[in-house]
Amino acid sequence: MTSPSRQKKGAFAFRPSLARLVTTKRLLARIVLFFEQLLPPLMPVLSVIAFYLCASWFGLFRSVPDWLRILLLIAFAAAFLVSLLPFRTLRWPRVAEADRMLEERNGLPHQPVTVQEDEPAFDTPFGRALWREHQTRMAEKIAALDAGLPRPDIAAHDRFALRAVPALLLVTAFGYSLSINGGSIRDALQAAPEQVVSDPAVRIDAWVTPPSYTGRAPIYLTADGSEQAPIGIPQFSGLTVRVSGGKTAEKVVFRKANGQAQDIAVQADTKPQQTAAPGSGQPTAAPASQALVAQTHMMKLQENGALEVNGRRWSFDVLPDKAPEIAFDGLPKPSVNGALEIGFTVKDDYGVQEAHADIVPVETDPTATPLYPLPEYRLDVPRRNARDAKGVTSRNLTEHPLAGKRVRITLVAKDAAGQTGRSPPHEMVLPSRPFNEPLAAAVAEERQVFALDTRKMPQAIALNEALTIRPEETIPKLTNYLLLESALARMKLAKGEDALKDTAQYLWEIALGMEDGDLSLAERKLREAQQKLADALDRNASDEEIKKLMDELRKAMQDYMTELAERMQNAPMQPNQNAQNILRQQDLERMMDQIENLARSGNRDAAQQMLSELQRMMNNLQAGRPQRGQQGQENSEARKQIDKLGEILRDQQKLMEQTFRLDQQLRDRMQRGETDMGENDPLLDEMNPGENGEPQDQQQGQQGKEGQQPSDQMTAEQLREALKQLRAQQDALGKQLGELQKSLGEMGMKPGPGFGQAQREMEGAGRELGQGRGQPAVEGQGRALEALRQGARDMMNQMMQAQQGQQGQGPNGQVGQGDQNGRDPLGRPRRTQGPEFGDNVKVPDEIDVQRAREILDAIREKLGNNPPQEMERRYLERLLDIQ
Repeated sequence: MTSPSRQKKGAFAFRPSLARLVTTKRLLARIVLFFEQLLPPLMPVLSVIAFYLCASWFGLFRSVPDWLRILLLIAFAAAFLVSLLPFRTLRWPRVAEADRMLEERNGLPHQPVTVQEDEPAFDTPFGRALWREHQTRMAEKIAALDAGLPRPDIAAHDRFALRAVPALLLVTAFGYSLSINGGSIRDALQAAPEQVVSDPAVRIDAWVTPPSYTGRAPIYLTADGSEQAPIGIPQFSGLTVRVSGGKTAEKVVFRKANGQAQDIAVQADTKPQQTAAPGSGQPTAAPASQALVAQTHMMKLQENGALEVNGRRWSFDVLPDKAPEIAFDGLPKPSVNGALEIGFTVKDDYGVQEAHADIVPVETDPTATPLYPLPEYRLDVPRRNARDAKGVTSRNLTEHPLAGKRVRITLVAKDAAGQTGRSPPHEMVLPSRPFNEPLAAAVAEERQVFALDTRKMPQAIALNEALTIRPEETIPKLTNYLLLESALARMKLAKGEDALKDTAQYLWEIALGMEDGDLSLAERKLREAQQKLADALDRNASDEEIKKLMDELRKAMQDYMTELAERMQNAPMQPNQNAQNILRQQDLERMMDQIENLARSGNRDAAQQMLSELQRMMNNLQAGRPQRGQQGQENSEARKQIDKLGEILRDQQKLMEQTFRLDQQLRDRMQRGETDMGENDPLLDEMNPGENGEPQDQQQGQQGKEGQQPSDQMTAEQLREALKQLRAQQDALGKQLGELQKSLGEMGMKPGPGFGQAQREMEGAGRELGQGRGQPAVEGQGRALEALRQGARDMMNQMMQAQQGQQGQGPNGQVGQGDQNGRDPLGRPRRTQGPEFGDNVKVPDEIDVQRAREILDAIREKLGNNPPQEMERRYLERLLDIQ
């Protein structure tokens, strides 16, 4: 290789860029020369590799015995090593060889590359300059040199073109390897598979049926077993192999992943029958053309493996079915009527089949003999998306003896494969029915004592006897006393399990009757009707049965809502109750209609989901029970202020109506021409005279006196004096409003801005009345009414916020949902002793008053034109008759 000192001789010493270019050209030329040396000896190596691939892909190694396979493998290895021997003579080309190759292949005369290394024979100044010029001209030609591609001249080494043979065989072998009988490159390194003779007369029909809950279609296996990759199937899938044809019974084997073979037995109803030879009784061979009857082999696939039959093989990759997962979605909580409400989330590969809650007491006595088993709590799992779903279920367990005791709740989910999943346990007090009647609560406690342990019946009897020690003081109703005595007799006579259950049920009915009367019976019938319908939807009952159960549900719902409405009407309104949820009768009817339509259309899952939602709504419906204790005493003062505000509203409404009537009559007198009020009266400026100054409605005098009020006979001056006298009433209402604001301040409540605005409007209306101006007074009174209502709403909001923790919660902390805005659960206005704020009465504002005046003027104008029809004239007169 030329040293750096030599490279800088000649023109390269003066032109460094040209020196670098020549260095690159020389490197490329040396690489080309190296490959020209490499390719001829590489052909034998590639030929050996090609012959090995051909032998592998043609299946040679798998079809020969192992000793011959090993011998062939050694032979190929030896041939490969021998073919590598020519590579020992390889060397890196020299610079001179690269220069000659560049000059020869580019046809350069005078050796322009090597001339840069030569020196002139005579070292004279003129000779040196001439030689330098010659080197520069030759160097300029080097810039266009091209090394080209390698020219190994393989034909000189392979004159008969034998190199085409391995190439053609390689292409053919690759195509053959894609067939069912093709081999693999790994065949030479592994033992040959066991030779299985395939009978072409045997027909095999095989398929895999995934479980129905997976929703996947069956998988049919090809007749020749040409599946290359393992077939993915769900766990617990059914494998069915049907073999027909052939002369002998075919063996069907399932080979597991660990190599263990398992014979798949033939189904009993598909075994071939033995054929007997007729005649002498000597056995005769069956005809060769007679084939055996079809045999069916079946098994459940639970692990990876392969099916082998008649020389064919199918591999299976079993996808495991994981156990379901379930968890609480929030903490369980009681509803208004004591029902237990549980939110949950479930997750499974193919969907959860069913879920329930295990409820067990925290403290248990191993020797106790409970009368009832543990409560059953089935969770309503949405079936439409049961693989990853959320749901809420509400069940009423207040009747179970464990109600009110501390229990441990664990959610359990089960999939179609029978696998179960459990949630972490949660401890809580099982909700019990809130009893407001102390006597009813005591009876329920008696029942709970011996229902949890029948050995404690004497203790329950003692509790019953204690209740009747002084019945005249503790039991005001004779009926309740007689019921307790009859229950005591039953408790003493009850011996067997059935008698004890009857007694416990009797005591529970007594407690419910003392608490709610007929409402509890209606609630139980409603709950039973809902449960029957839910069970029918769960088992896919017929449409006739669904219709019958829907009718029963409607009747039970109607009875329950009737009882509930009567109770709500008899209960006093409480100012602190929520006004957010109003349950109307038409809403319930619409939900039940949707449930029936969904069930009849086949969408039972949606119908069951809506039924569960309806059950939750009914469980959260408060029964409107009046509150007891000091709560009523705390509300007494607030009730007085509410009643006082209601009286002010009513009186202001009546005063505004009276003012409006007197003002209209006064205007009617002025339009009739009764101008005895004085020319400078302010009311005259507001009057609109008729055309040419003539008075209108001259026919009013023809009206009869029947049905007229005393003010109808008053003159304009008398009407004006009557308006002035109304100022005293208006001032009195303003004074009452001021006293109300003072009382509210003493109660710790801040009067809202509406009361202040109302008082200012009342004062303004009083001044207008003192001047005999009716229209401005009516407008001020209307604004005062609107401000009073706004102040009333502010006052109610303050009361609700102040009493939220006292009156807004039931015995168990539940917030009532009934009696919203003075309405019952059906959304109907209820009878109440409280004030009526007139929220449903629209007070006419200034625009409405002006519009009414325009209508009256139009009627008077039409009546003044003396209509020809008597009927029309009387109709207009009746319209103008102000009662």
